[in-house]
Amino acid sequence: MNVEKVIAIFDIGKTNKKLFLFNEQYQIVWEKTTQFDETIDEDGDLCENLELLTSWVKNTWNEVLALPEFDVKGLNFSTYGASFVYVDADGKPLAPLYNYLKPYNEDLKKQFYDTYGGEETFAVRTASPVLGNLNSGMQIYRIKYEKPELFEKIVHCLHLPQYLHSIITGQFHTDITSIGCHTNLWDFRTQKYHAWTTEERIESKLPTIFYADQAIRTNINNQEIQVGIGLHDSSSALIPYLINFTVDPFVLISTGTWCITLNPFNETPLTFEELQYDCLCFLSFQQKPVKASRLFAGYEHEIQTKRIAAHFGTPEDYYKTVAYNADTIAKLKNKEVEITPSEGKDKYILLKNSPFKDRDLSELENYEEAYHQLMLDIVSQQLVSTELVVHNSPVKKLFVDGGFSKNPIFMNLLAIAFPEVEVYAASMAQASSLGAALAIHRHWNSKPLPTDLIDLRYYTSGK
Repeated sequence: MNVEKVIAIFDIGKTNKKLFLFNEQYQIVWEKTTQFDETIDEDGDLCENLELLTSWVKNTWNEVLALPEFDVKGLNFSTYGASFVYVDADGKPLAPLYNYLKPYNEDLKKQFYDTYGGEETFAVRTASPVLGNLNSGMQIYRIKYEKPELFEKIVHCLHLPQYLHSIITGQFHTDITSIGCHTNLWDFRTQKYHAWTTEERIESKLPTIFYADQAIRTNINNQEIQVGIGLHDSSSALIPYLINFTVDPFVLISTGTWCITLNPFNETPLTFEELQYDCLCFLSFQQKPVKASRLFAGYEHEIQTKRIAAHFGTPEDYYKTVAYNADTIAKLKNKEVEITPSEGKDKYILLKNSPFKDRDLSELENYEEAYHQLMLDIVSQQLVSTELVVHNSPVKKLFVDGGFSKNPIFMNLLAIAFPEVEVYAASMAQASSLGAALAIHRHWNSKPLPTDLIDLRYYTSGK
């Protein structure tokens, strides 16, 4: 029997927990997916079932090691961010995996920012909008003041990818892609932990930083396996683009419920104004700042397509049958919201609310016209959001992946909105998992990197 060399990747999302095996050509050759019901923490708030997750990872890993058709040479992890696991010296969890959407005590938040220079100054230095528990450093701060006995017992604070690494290897590390993503922990000006982490005795509970393009040689069941320490999923999903496109500067719009624009080539420091418009910075696996902006466009699309369908009496997914029509766009362009918004600060109002929610559907002729208007309005918002991180940076290409990359109206309008940039719809299988595999390529795979990992479709502005 031919035995295939593979790397295993645990890809842990809020909903789906997955394990993939990639061969040396980075094709998925085996996968397993599960979902868990959430549990509750001591305050009654919903949170990840850490016990179930830990058990599933261990059992699935042992299952993979027993598969006779595969020779597992590498292992890595990609998970959602802003989630800490607090463990003792033996790696045993001491608390629930608190949900980053858990409400934050406003008095405690005020105490923090009053102590450390105020929201504006602190947010700019850490490239972290004021987000409560979504700033994972604030979770540790909360434990220190609300649960001091627990705080004293904690030996290691591990972001979720590094916790998964620890249950396989027994080693404790910190990853820069997790620490560098709106955590309030990293000072982007000095490129080290912010001073508050030392003053509050938190830095000593953060293990030594081990970089994401390195691997740890580990003997598991008498088998040598190169194990990465894991990555934050947003950083991981960017890796295939950073590896494949090394000449021309680019931005990536990753679309889903949120549309997140990522610019690895914008080195200008974040301003407080940009932070207020949902911009932030995080650190790539190469330890370089990536400026990002986000827009709730996928969610808005879901809500408004249901509204359009109800008005015109069509199935909710009827939009999937609507082709791009340039004549319809030309007819609608005289509406009050153009593809290119007017200059000035007023355009940022678009980021807060979609213009489409206030439109009278009876003024639109049919479903097709209404849907084109919705996409015009969404792209108007997307242009403003993307320009926040494209401004004053040399961008030659714009890639779109996720749901909107398959939407011809969105893609054509985006190409019109960015006439000086090459606009591409990009697709690949399991971007965050693939990125985690590629991050440690040289440690487990002797073959050259494939050049066809990303499928591209070019859209022209017609100009």
